[in-house]
Amino acid sequence: MCQARWVIVGSSVHVEIGHRVLLRDSAFVVGPGEKAGLVGRNGTGKSSFVSVLVGEQSTEVRSTGNVRITGTVGYLPQAPVPRGLGLEATGFSHVLSARGLDVLDDALDQARRQMAKDPSEANIAMFSDLEEQYRENGGYEAESVMGRLAAGLGLAEGVLLEDIERLSGGQRRRVDLIRVLFQSPDVMILDEPTNHLDMPAKRWLMDELATFPGALLVISHDLELLDRSITKVFHLAGGALTEYKGTYSSYRAQLAANVAGSERAAALEDREIRRLSTLADSMRGSTNRRARVAKSIDKRVERLESNRTTVIARERAHTFRLPPPQRSGAVPLEVRSLGVRYGSLEVLRQVSFTAGRGDRIVVIGRNGAGKSSLLRVLAGVQQPSRGAVTLGHQVTIGYFAQEHEQVDPSLTALGNIDDSVLVTERERRALLGSFGLPSKAADQLPETLSGGERAKLALAMLAAGHANLLVLDEPTNNLDPASIDAVGRMLSIWPGTIVAVSHDRSFVGALEPTHALVLPSERYDFWREEYLDDVAMR
Repeated sequence: MCQARWVIVGSSVHVEIGHRVLLRDSAFVVGPGEKAGLVGRNGTGKSSFVSVLVGEQSTEVRSTGNVRITGTVGYLPQAPVPRGLGLEATGFSHVLSARGLDVLDDALDQARRQMAKDPSEANIAMFSDLEEQYRENGGYEAESVMGRLAAGLGLAEGVLLEDIERLSGGQRRRVDLIRVLFQSPDVMILDEPTNHLDMPAKRWLMDELATFPGALLVISHDLELLDRSITKVFHLAGGALTEYKGTYSSYRAQLAANVAGSERAAALEDREIRRLSTLADSMRGSTNRRARVAKSIDKRVERLESNRTTVIARERAHTFRLPPPQRSGAVPLEVRSLGVRYGSLEVLRQVSFTAGRGDRIVVIGRNGAGKSSLLRVLAGVQQPSRGAVTLGHQVTIGYFAQEHEQVDPSLTALGNIDDSVLVTERERRALLGSFGLPSKAADQLPETLSGGERAKLALAMLAAGHANLLVLDEPTNNLDPASIDAVGRMLSIWPGTIVAVSHDRSFVGALEPTHALVLPSERYDFWREEYLDDVAMR
């Protein structure tokens, strides 16, 4: 492991995107064995900050200052690389690439064939050198190590051999985590590592991170992960990076005390400034002596005002709103004998159910059970292999895709808002603002937004579309806790029909489901409270 005193260090780091300052001239250190959590509301710049650390920032992100990372770095981005990083587009090759074993394995195979064809001294030496590198990089133990990591994260080993682009969001997240852990780096930088994980996988990952001997920097809205594994917290807000020692709970307590303390200090300063100003005003226009005293008091007021305590802003609760939908027919959605097949893989056999107006249907099942495939078919973006989806009278569908595929990457956030209902730009900007996207973010391309901001953009697009049937695939992924609560409250009072996939218990509870569709058994049933225990299963 790394022998340097500090393994992540930054000084005078300044980060901007578009016209927004995300980080202003900040310094930070994560030393050997330290586990730091990076927290902040959606859009504060956490993902952009770590992209600067690892040198993978987009062209829209500008940065200055000094960043140094000592040792090897394992980086888990929030969004997966489309076809993986291996020589082949499989999970297995993707994981091997973390140690360069995919390239070595290919070179070793070619050298073996060349040696068999011509067993010259040069060819034997080449094979021996490559074989030694393969052994030193852990090539012969790779499968057993991958097996242990896959078991811990609840991923069937066979999934690693499949085409990486066919994997579900949860399967792909597990493969990416396996890659970073398989790398055994000195430093790990993880952006939302618990997205798509069920509780057993989360607990296993927490234990794995707790015993990691190197330096760790993790972005996460998963409070349990932060509490169990973190030794200090960096809070990013308003362009400032503030360090707090201890766990996430400790940070929250310290932050609350600091907020309250700053408010008390500012109130006392305000009171003193008013008292002194009133006293000075009462002395003006009197005797020369009293006028001189008034000027002296004015200088004290100036000193107080120039050194006023900065009040730490309290986090405000979000309020999101969907417009009242047009009334649909009594049966807005009917699904009959629906099947989905990818080559020889059958993910759905005969799904059948009927949704009544105002129903809230939650689809439950582990990763790979076909939940996202089902929702894509319901939304009309994918054709079923068999069966039919029938929409009722006056039904308009709004679709929230897990990876936000409904967002046009070539348009700005503002350009993605439908102008058929919200005709003026002012109305569309106001809608984005109501979902927590300020005017400057409205002018950015989706790729420059954080994962949470892209989720809010997708929600704003639903609000602009006036749908009365919502098909939602993990609508709370990448959202901060306050935004998750806001989405839950918004949908709980919305009178339209909803079909949703979510593994967030609090969100599903707020949704107040009427029915459950359980996969892969394809059982459709009235909602029962015990289904909440199955929601977190992936």
